[in-house]
Amino acid sequence: MDSLETALSSPDLRTRIGAASALGTIGRPRSRTALEGALADPDPRGRAQAAYALSRLHDRRSTASLTDRLSHDPSAAVRYASALALGRIGDRRSVHALEHALEDESDRVRREAVLALERSGDPSAAKKVRRFLKDPARRVRIAAAVVMGLRRDRAGARQLIEHSLECDAWERPALVVALGRIGTRECGDALARAADDPERWVRVCAIHGLAEMRAPNAANVARAKAHDRSWAVRGAAALALGRVGARADASLLLSLLDDPHPWPRRGAIYALGQLGIKKGLPRIRLALHEPDPEIRLAAIWALGQLRDHASVEPLVRLLRAARPQLSSNRPTVARGSGSVRLVSDADSRRFDALVQAVAQIAGSFQDAAAIRALEDVLGSLPKRELGRPARLPTPIGASASTTTLRDLFVPARQR
Repeated sequence: MDSLETALSSPDLRTRIGAASALGTIGRPRSRTALEGALADPDPRGRAQAAYALSRLHDRRSTASLTDRLSHDPSAAVRYASALALGRIGDRRSVHALEHALEDESDRVRREAVLALERSGDPSAAKKVRRFLKDPARRVRIAAAVVMGLRRDRAGARQLIEHSLECDAWERPALVVALGRIGTRECGDALARAADDPERWVRVCAIHGLAEMRAPNAANVARAKAHDRSWAVRGAAALALGRVGARADASLLLSLLDDPHPWPRRGAIYALGQLGIKKGLPRIRLALHEPDPEIRLAAIWALGQLRDHASVEPLVRLLRAARPQLSSNRPTVARGSGSVRLVSDADSRRFDALVQAVAQIAGSFQDAAAIRALEDVLGSLPKRELGRPARLPTPIGASASTTTLRDLFVPARQR
């Protein structure tokens, strides 16, 4: 650590940048003072890297130094990195500087300032960014829509709907996601229209939005779109039926298990699990051996939800062979605000999903072999790993997990 902090003063730019990057990756709070000093680096690339590193420390004591860089640095790259860092830190003291940055000449800085305002905790963030739906830069307009959606800005819903009618296909998905989060009846009507949009990702987002808000027409829209020409839309429709469908949708969901693309099959498996439809169990068990990791993950989750005792032996074998995704080795998942996943993170969730599924089945049937396997796995895990948040699949309508890995073992212990 001391050598890295010393390297921040090296005459060689690459050494200074490398040291700042390493300190940010290590993430020790004691590096804060040295990295704040590096914000005065003579080269803007060094200052920008120092700001990125500080963003990884999440230390509110850096707010003053970063707001100073955001307000006064001549380099747009440094101002951008400073706005990004302030957004990740989320300190209300940064609001004034972020409001000033909304007028920055760089659209990258404006975009990051818009997003950072939402994370800063400013209660009027949505109101302040509405006007940026008219910004000349698309990335800024999208950021404004994202913030309005996250803040469930009902007062701005009409503006979002009007803008969705005139924007291009690159913007519409973010606008549709925002409307789904706001969830008013007017938004639901707009989403129903967007479900027929010529752009497939707009249709995907519209279906998800209708399901999330449980719109009265959500189930009928999902049923109709289960036959869409796009695999992405069929997959979204299947997932939506898990949220708003009924057991009467069993035949439709079972037919989607024969879809040529894995995404609709994945969605159908999740939906069968959510709706408690056991008629699909033989097919779901076979899905444990599918080559697609997302389908295997969905099958594990669904078998646990359905408490399928017949699958406990293969699930136990998979659990004993699996290795947890350690906290220090998390995969990077490419996501954009309001966008679809670009890289699968199924492997990082597989171990936790197996623990959950085996524990659910073992707890329901008091299966001694399954309980013993869980005890063996529990005893083999480092204590620090047991306290981390559980990483589980989250189909539409399933809340993101707030439990720990240790909590997943509990159902098997309850008599």
